[in-house]
Parts: sequence; structure tokens; C-alpha cells
Amino acid sequence: MKNDGRLGRNFLKGVIGDAMNALLCGAGHNLRKILRQLALLCARFGVSINQSLTVNTFSLQRTG
Repeated sequence: MKNDGRLGRNFLKGVIGDAMNALLCGAGHNLRKILRQLALLCARFGVSINQSLTVNTFSLQRTG
């Protein structure tokens, strides 16, 4: 968790800085997870659009 969550070094001073660092690292971790899922969703959406356009183009070529 220290390497992945960037908890290796705390640049904030004092006990409050320690707490803020842990909170910000947790928020950053959650944000990275959300962005990863959003990228996956966009990729799936792009693939489905591409497949839809390919099927429509193929059917238009057969009828024309």
C-alpha cells in the first residue's frame, strides 16, 4: 500500500499533516479506481459503436 498509495513519504508537518496525508492518499486511490472504470466503460462504448457501424455498413452494401 505504501508504494501504490503513495504513502512512502509524508511532506506535511505534524499530526494533522499525517492525517491529511492519509486522507488525501485514500481519495487519490479512489479517484484512480473511478478513472480506471470510466476508461474501461468508454472503451466498451467505443467498441459497441464500432461494431454497430460495421454491421450497418455491411447490411447497406448487401442491399445496394
